[in-house]
Amino acid sequence: MKKDKLEITVGIFVLIGIICMGYLTIKLGRMEILGDNNYRLLARFESVTGLRKGASVEIAGVQVGRVDKITLEAESQLAEVEIKIEKGIELAEDVIASIKTTGLIGDKYINLQPGGSDEILKPGDRIVETESAVDLEELISKYVFGGL
Repeated sequence: MKKDKLEITVGIFVLIGIICMGYLTIKLGRMEILGDNNYRLLARFESVTGLRKGASVEIAGVQVGRVDKITLEAESQLAEVEIKIEKGIELAEDVIASIKTTGLIGDKYINLQPGGSDEILKPGDRIVETESAVDLEELISKYVFGGL
């Protein structure tokens, strides 16, 4: 009888531990189980050098989304970036998306500068105004070899 009680207690603790690990995995992995709290926007850039899937999307230094996918648009030969923005964040159609770097040689992220238009982007719309990443190596080589 005492042995059965001990086994049940240990089983309950193991089950609680597994549930806690599952919860932390979902939270830290930023997975959504019951619905998605984001909407998708697209942006085309001439160069996305250093930008990676999962990179931050920020407005005024506050994270409002993440980069979901980066592909090459076959027809225009431009990089197409799919970003997920938190629901509740409304962006005007004249928003400007720029690829920036944290620090001198840090990670790349997308900075959104809100526009003043009355038209709001809908899920699946494209951000028209974009600024590509500054290629530091290219600038240095132009300076060293006199092309600047």
